[in-house]
Amino acid sequence: MVTVERRAAEVREALARPRPLDAASQAAWAIAAQVVDPEIPVLTIEDLGVLRSVTVTGDAVADCAVTVTLTPTYSGCPAMDAMRADVLEALTCAGYENVSVSLVLSPAWTTDWMSEIGQNKLREYGIAAPTGHATVRGSGPIRLKMAVKCPRCSSLNTRELAHFGSTSCKSLYECRDCLEPFDYFKVL
Repeated sequence: MVTVERRAAEVREALARPRPLDAASQAAWAIAAQVVDPEIPVLTIEDLGVLRSVTVTGDAVADCAVTVTLTPTYSGCPAMDAMRADVLEALTCAGYENVSVSLVLSPAWTTDWMSEIGQNKLREYGIAAPTGHATVRGSGPIRLKMAVKCPRCSSLNTRELAHFGSTSCKSLYECRDCLEPFDYFKVL
């Protein structure tokens, strides 16, 4: 039985990253989707929600044009050049000769675009996955800061040590029970 929350998550993910409908674009998407995030190597760009679209025009792999769109987690993300190069390399190695990768800042990336699989991979890697969903900026209720669960011992007895962790999209936390520091992927 599919819960309302699960269905809502599926709808959010489908809207965030609409999958291509044609077979050629689906094949190119599958290749681009395997590129890993250079900062968090257990996540693919698909898991992270950075892969926004893939479009193929033309018939034969070598003669077609592939356009890939990526949205960075934030506008100054230093990993985007590496992701762009990795997507170009992956598609070129697969036989595509005319590949372009563009970065799009609007709509802004949100942690709502992370897949459930990606969130689970984060936890297993020792990074607390984002909790909650991003609100539409300028409307809705004011977000309250909730406890962040330790990815190592699952304790909620944690505290923020620094608003910025190993990257700008993460905060540094400490578990007061197991005394281990950990990154928390902020809800954006």
